[in-house]
This record gives sequence, C-alpha cells and structure tokens, in this order.
Amino acid sequence: GKDVFVHVSALDRAGLGGLSEGQKVTFDTEADRMGRSSATNLALV
Repeated sequence: GKDVFVHVSALDRAGLGGLSEGQKVTFDTEADRMGRSSATNLALV
C-alpha cells in the first residue's frame, strides 16, 4: 500500500513501542497541521 506518516504519539496511544518495516497494521488517516496524511487509531493485524 501507500506510505503514510506515523507520529510517535500515535504509536504511544496504540500502546506500541515502534513499527518494523513490513509489519501489518490497520489505521485511519487524518490531515495534520501541514495538510499531510497522518496515521491515527493504529492497531496490529
């Protein structure tokens, strides 16, 4: 899929210490203050 920015605070809210390349997650997207797509509501698949 398409790359999406993930802020460390989104990982914290999901209880995740980090992500590894290729790790599968579900997420919603929202526009950040700069208008870029940012992941939120992360969960491991």
